[in-house]
Amino acid sequence: MDNSTSTYPDRNSSDGQTLATMPENSLEVQAVTISLSLLICGVGIAGNVMVVLVVIRSKHMMTATNCYLVSLAMADLTVLLAAGLPNISEVVASWIYGYAGCVCITYLQYLGINVSSCSITAFTTERYIAICHSIKAQFICTVSRAKKIIACVWIFTSLYCIMWFFLVDTNETIYSNGVVVRCGYRVSRNLYMPIYFLDFTLFYVVPLVVASVLYGLIARILFRDPLPSNLSEQRLSVHQGRRHSSVKVSCRANSAASSRKQVTKMLAVVVVLFALLWMPYRTLVVVNSFMDPPYLNTWFLLFCRMCIYTNSAVNPIIYNAMSQKFRAAFKRLCVCKRRSDQSRASKSTVSVYYSVIKDSSSESSMKKHGTEHIKGIDEFVSSLEQIWGKSFVFSRC
Repeated sequence: MDNSTSTYPDRNSSDGQTLATMPENSLEVQAVTISLSLLICGVGIAGNVMVVLVVIRSKHMMTATNCYLVSLAMADLTVLLAAGLPNISEVVASWIYGYAGCVCITYLQYLGINVSSCSITAFTTERYIAICHSIKAQFICTVSRAKKIIACVWIFTSLYCIMWFFLVDTNETIYSNGVVVRCGYRVSRNLYMPIYFLDFTLFYVVPLVVASVLYGLIARILFRDPLPSNLSEQRLSVHQGRRHSSVKVSCRANSAASSRKQVTKMLAVVVVLFALLWMPYRTLVVVNSFMDPPYLNTWFLLFCRMCIYTNSAVNPIIYNAMSQKFRAAFKRLCVCKRRSDQSRASKSTVSVYYSVIKDSSSESSMKKHGTEHIKGIDEFVSSLEQIWGKSFVFSRC
């Protein structure tokens, strides 16, 4: 769902009409929508925030590929916050966010969706260069270049989506028992078909075609000439004086190839899920462009929405399942959080214990110094008695 209200294509046609009663979603639709939206959005928001944190906070995770994954995570967060959460309130009532909320939320929805498509295309291209042109990749696939590309992607999509500030508006429909406010289109929906087909081409068809071609070339490189499995068992004879020793050859090339295959498989799964989960809604938009009246089954529309939210929430789960580095980084993040809570709780106890020890040591030090002082006076008096006698000492006192 590019627009949270795009599943109501004919709402503007009802302007000026008065229906008998206000249409309401059934309790089943409301319950399923709210429960699934909360579950998917909650998991997705938490997972994408963790992706951003582990990459930013860990130097060894700051790679060019992971920079694109951070961009994808931020785009998915935008979709979940701008599309998923407002859908919860809209399913039980009319639009409650006003005109400003209508244009801003619609803009953020398109921004997140388009940035996610561009991020997928970017990391697919980066993987192709890294694997098929490994020498050039040392100069091209760098973190600094990835950050510049990501900045360009966000700037381009931000400018591209500005048109939605002028294409949507809040619409009121009067019924016999009330007024329903919707965030909809300024004019007839038919005039928006060129924009939808442009989005469909630029941010769905083109990324998938590019990904299909590049991953085909990547697979040919990775699986055409696999390294021998017994490479790690090869031995090299080394002469050191009179002794002969056998040294096992380290298989760094084999390990690097295995790591590249693992990352490539993970990113390929991300692309495949992107294609599958966006297919129902994209197909619906194309089909409804040629149907009159359009197909607007409530449960199928709900299914399309949940697929889109799932696409924005599932990526962190894929990273955790298919990447050892991300799995270890997620665990470290959770452990650090737990340890920080424990350290904050123990700081007060440590400070109190330290103050008690300090006070006790101060008191014992004072007692010790006082005892030593009295002992010194007694020794001084004894020495005077021996020299001058007791009478002189006591007379002076």
